[in-house]
Amino acid sequence: MHRIGSFLEDPRMKLLRRWTLYGVLIGIVSGIGAVIFYGLLSLVAHYTLGGIAGYYPVPPAGEAPLFAEESGKSLNRLFLLVIPAFGGLISGVIVYTFAPETEGDGTDAMIEAYNHKRGIIRRRVPIVKSIASAITIGTGGNAGREGPITQIGAGFGSALADRLSLSDRDRRMMVLCGSGAGLASIFRAPFGGVLFALEILYQRDIEMEAIIPAFVSSAVGYSVFTYVFGWGSLFRTPDFVFSHPSELLFHGALGLICAGVGILYVKTFHGMRKRVFKPLRIKNHYKPAIGGLAIGVMAYFYPEILGTGYGLIQGAIDGELVLSTLLLLLMLKILAISFTVGSGGSGGLFAPTLVVGAMLGGAFGTVAHELFPGLITQPASFVLVGMAAMLAGVAKIPITAIVIVSELTGSYHLLAPLMLASTAAYALTGSVSLYEKQVPTRADSPAHRKELTVNILETITVGRAMDTNIITVSPEKPVRMILDLVYTYGHRGYPVVKDQKLIGIITVEDVGKVPAEERNTRTIGEIMTRNVITATPDETLEVAHKRLIKHDIGRLPVVLKDDPERMVGMLTRSDIIRMHAKISSQIAR
Repeated sequence: MHRIGSFLEDPRMKLLRRWTLYGVLIGIVSGIGAVIFYGLLSLVAHYTLGGIAGYYPVPPAGEAPLFAEESGKSLNRLFLLVIPAFGGLISGVIVYTFAPETEGDGTDAMIEAYNHKRGIIRRRVPIVKSIASAITIGTGGNAGREGPITQIGAGFGSALADRLSLSDRDRRMMVLCGSGAGLASIFRAPFGGVLFALEILYQRDIEMEAIIPAFVSSAVGYSVFTYVFGWGSLFRTPDFVFSHPSELLFHGALGLICAGVGILYVKTFHGMRKRVFKPLRIKNHYKPAIGGLAIGVMAYFYPEILGTGYGLIQGAIDGELVLSTLLLLLMLKILAISFTVGSGGSGGLFAPTLVVGAMLGGAFGTVAHELFPGLITQPASFVLVGMAAMLAGVAKIPITAIVIVSELTGSYHLLAPLMLASTAAYALTGSVSLYEKQVPTRADSPAHRKELTVNILETITVGRAMDTNIITVSPEKPVRMILDLVYTYGHRGYPVVKDQKLIGIITVEDVGKVPAEERNTRTIGEIMTRNVITATPDETLEVAHKRLIKHDIGRLPVVLKDDPERMVGMLTRSDIIRMHAKISSQIAR
């Protein structure tokens, strides 16, 4: 019992219990937030696209509509022309009046809050983002619901951290927990939600500091959401299998094509935002209405492009879309996403990217099956591979892409093809990314720069910072000589050496204890300090700095470890400060 008590009182266990509790709280709040957001989104879509225009987007097989379709309601394309514009107008006014940071994709805003804003997200953000995104997507805007829920969950995490008066580091961890729990809920992908939150921050790195509470919050959030809306994966898929190594050639080729199309997709999106909508000389409040009008024109001819596009993915998986339709929807979706989110409409890029990848994968699989019918027997399986490869390439989240596509479809037999295609797309797209606030690695993030420089002394040895131009004195010289050296060189202390051996050290303070009239007659050897505090070249500056503080001295003679009387340098507080500043400036560049 004593051992159990000691184990439970261990500081690490206390920390684990505390963060487990935080994870549970964030998971509950994020799960409830996802329930409210999904319900609000479904309500808007039902009474605008359905109730007014008579258009009900096809849902994925694993997600039943919350509201029944009105029987006998015919499609009115003229209403489809204006509803997205009207929704964009209302959303734009709400966003730019109450919380401009909620415009566009919520994931990029979460990344910026983590990397650049100490994890601080205003408390109004979850509310504004929920309403604005529900209106944008519910009226037909081409955006995903994962971007908003990421920012909503992150906002809840930030608010909870403020309420508990936590540190900046803990607040950032709360933000990751909230975003992961939100995505895990809305996508019914608990493992993918965790990986997304940890991987999306960087292009070539992963954030591990929040992994334990993020697992807890994602599991809880997922459980809350699915308890209300049902269990199971979002899409229903046939029993796809990977049966022959030669198929990897086709999967690798699809990864290459996804990289090329992904670069075009990213350039189109950012080009639309920066070169079309940003220069417009109208208030930002009204730009989403223009993007919505463009969506309406497209929807007049092709209503299928409206909304998240999950139904299109399901249709591609079921093999219901022919090659020409897949290619057409691929191009239209890239334009529609750019019009919606690029104009400032509130919504995510994650789900639309999956649609783009699904259309491309479906088209590739169809062609491959026509050319090699004996080898490619399940062309629809390339839909899943295309989804993962496109997501890995343009979002820089290769691990998340592989896992989350498997969770979304409930298919785990294509892991090898998913891995190959995702790796190819990720590598070939280089630094091209939909998310501009991503930084290359943890070392490039302002969130971690301070942590790296605080511990910088632990990474540098005394040998790198010490001064090897040593000025030594002989014990037979008069004490007054020290004052002459101070006047000439400015140093306040000097090692005493005899026969090339360190025997003591003398400082200005030692000289000050000798009466002025005796300084010419008394020798250095008489007043020097014989018990010398030293350092060795292989010790770290952190160790040396603590030794200076402990003994309240300003310098340390540096001696060889195996010959403590052989002096090879001198280390002062100034040397430590200069080296710290030098390395800090290199990190800051």
